[in-house]
Amino acid sequence: MSKSFLDLPFELEENKHGYNQTLYKNILDVVNPKILKKQNRLKKWEYGYNSDYDFIVISKTGQIGQIIEIQNLRIALPATNEPFKRSKEKAEQYWKRQDYPKELSRIKSRFDWEEYPAEFKEKWYDYIDEEFKRRDEGYWFYSKGLPTYITGTHYMYLQWSKIDVGAPDYREANRLFYIFWEACKADNRCYGMCYLKNRRSGFSFMSSAELVNQATISSDARFGILSKSGSDAKKMFTDKVVPISVNYPFFFKPIQDGMDRPKTELAYRVPASKLTRRKLESNEQLEELDGLDTTIDWKNTGDNSYDGEKLKILAHDESGKWERPDNILNNWRVTKTTLRLGRKIVGKCMMGSTSNALDKGGNNFKKLYNNSDVRERNKNGQTSSGLYSLFIPMEWNYEGYMDTYGLPVFITPKDKVKGADGIPITIGVIEHWENEVEGLKEDQDSLNEFYRQFPRTEKHAFRDETKSSLFNLTKIYEQIDYNEDVDNDKKIVRGNFQWENGIKDTKVLLTPNKNGRFNISWIPNTQLQNNVILKNGNKYPGSEHIGAFGCDSYDISGTVDGRGSKGSLHGLTKFSMEQVPAHHFFLEYISRPQTAEIFFEDVLMALVFYGMPLLCENNKPRLLYYLKRRGYRGFSINRPDKIWNKLSVTEKEIGGIPNSSEDIKQSHAAAIEAYIENYVGRVDEEYGDVYHQKTLEDWSQFDINNRTKHDASISSGLAIMACNKNKYRPVSVRSTKNINLGIKQFDNNGSFSQIIK
Repeated sequence: MSKSFLDLPFELEENKHGYNQTLYKNILDVVNPKILKKQNRLKKWEYGYNSDYDFIVISKTGQIGQIIEIQNLRIALPATNEPFKRSKEKAEQYWKRQDYPKELSRIKSRFDWEEYPAEFKEKWYDYIDEEFKRRDEGYWFYSKGLPTYITGTHYMYLQWSKIDVGAPDYREANRLFYIFWEACKADNRCYGMCYLKNRRSGFSFMSSAELVNQATISSDARFGILSKSGSDAKKMFTDKVVPISVNYPFFFKPIQDGMDRPKTELAYRVPASKLTRRKLESNEQLEELDGLDTTIDWKNTGDNSYDGEKLKILAHDESGKWERPDNILNNWRVTKTTLRLGRKIVGKCMMGSTSNALDKGGNNFKKLYNNSDVRERNKNGQTSSGLYSLFIPMEWNYEGYMDTYGLPVFITPKDKVKGADGIPITIGVIEHWENEVEGLKEDQDSLNEFYRQFPRTEKHAFRDETKSSLFNLTKIYEQIDYNEDVDNDKKIVRGNFQWENGIKDTKVLLTPNKNGRFNISWIPNTQLQNNVILKNGNKYPGSEHIGAFGCDSYDISGTVDGRGSKGSLHGLTKFSMEQVPAHHFFLEYISRPQTAEIFFEDVLMALVFYGMPLLCENNKPRLLYYLKRRGYRGFSINRPDKIWNKLSVTEKEIGGIPNSSEDIKQSHAAAIEAYIENYVGRVDEEYGDVYHQKTLEDWSQFDINNRTKHDASISSGLAIMACNKNKYRPVSVRSTKNINLGIKQFDNNGSFSQIIK
């Protein structure tokens, strides 16, 4: 098999400079080479999902080549097929739109074509047939010495679509986008794609081009457009869809009804013939013409847009910007039904957007995107939404930073690099982006907006506004960004705890493991490890003065949907005279092992290893009973807001704190709020040392009225309360009473004392 672009990592030379990022990976040894060769020889590979090998074949030739994975979706590409080579020099091999022959460019319609002599038409049949073949099967060309494949849809976009700047430029990111989209179309389990993008990535034009491409080869079909508003959908139709259709070559352009540049509907069908008096008097026969009877239109934004209709393709633009009362989740529940007949999926949705702030439509789009993860499927093989999610970081698709070959210039080059627009690129896109970020750090809301518009991670794309959070979101995001800048992974050790020699209730050891359930940022010295005190046969924490744990537990091993909330454990240090980092979250555990008992044992081993006590909610008491049965009741902190005599029987037995009290809820939230203000983000020109990103992200989204979704916030808040339990001790109420003891009082002013009456 010959090499192609996908054989090489796309960091290329940039990897020397420390940049390491790919959008895909090659999947090797999926098919036995003998079987692959035989199937290719017989052209037996069928377009669509192949359940035997769990990949999607996008080849229409019956032959496959490389198998790649884009965002966890495995795709089998066509076998290499005589790529076009525009030059023998590798440096001169890149995509370039081929000139439309002048002789054909004069022909505006199929009616004009019919007027030409047979000899003329015979000359161009092969050219036209080849264009139809490329449209269907895709196109191979050499790029910098490597065979490169683009889908037929991508070819139509690059070669025949007119956009605002004329001809679209070739981008590697768009090539992978179209390969992913082709897989969505080929997979009969899929309703389409949910594309999380950066601003000015070209999605509106690419989806418009696909509408025209598919509409001009489909019969008795309907194609629709939705956007964040009706006016936006109309603008996409008039400014993008219609010009692309108008500028198609005559051999791709069906018979059109109505105006050349319509405002509401583009109709590819036979226009009604006008009966003239001359035709009636001469009894002239009307020519029978074939039309597609296919339309492209747009709808106003609303939950019920396109309800009751059948669509072949729905272009869903700016889906992350639907604001109340419009709801993208409600709309998708409706429009999803327009793409199926019974169990059969007959249409696809091409959805793409940047995200608004979470309370301005972004949260609904985030849910839809997360529900489109191809790794999470139901028993029918479908994602929760039916869509497949795709995210491409901004550095892959940022205008002005693409070289001649459509590859991003990630790192600032030593020498000038010629851009796709002919203008030299003197700075890398990463440095440019970082400069923008640096300039916005004093304005967190502007910074978050920039992240949403030009995200390098999915988390950037869903940054919220600072005013919408219960806690100080500015400080939380400052800490998150700082952690990313200092290479946070080097501050964290992943691992698991285990009993020495497998003997329980002895010594606990920490074993590093990249797939471990514990994230640890501080390990006590040997003298402080396993500091357990025995009193009257019971075990007590010997390092209570150093720190404490908070835990959000669960009682049931399995749930109906196989998900359920996760068990969460956090460890926090106090200020002490020991050589220990003060007020430091040193441990984060957010996991749901196969059984609750595994989780309980994980918690117990962490307590023993650090020798610290635990404050846990007692509404799910199995963990606390587990500790008591093992002799570790002394590790369970009693609720700090009550004295011993006021505790319930159960509270005396197992300890813990209830989550039902409104006072406790408020105290818990206030504890987190105070900690963030004092120790998170920039504090006195320095940054905090909370390196656990999941915890920070959970704080940023915490909802005091819906605490069950925020396991990390619950356990981390309890750890803070455990380290500051003296703050919550009840204050004794003292009453004073004046008692008359019968003692006379005298006024000693003057020469003689006088009784005060």
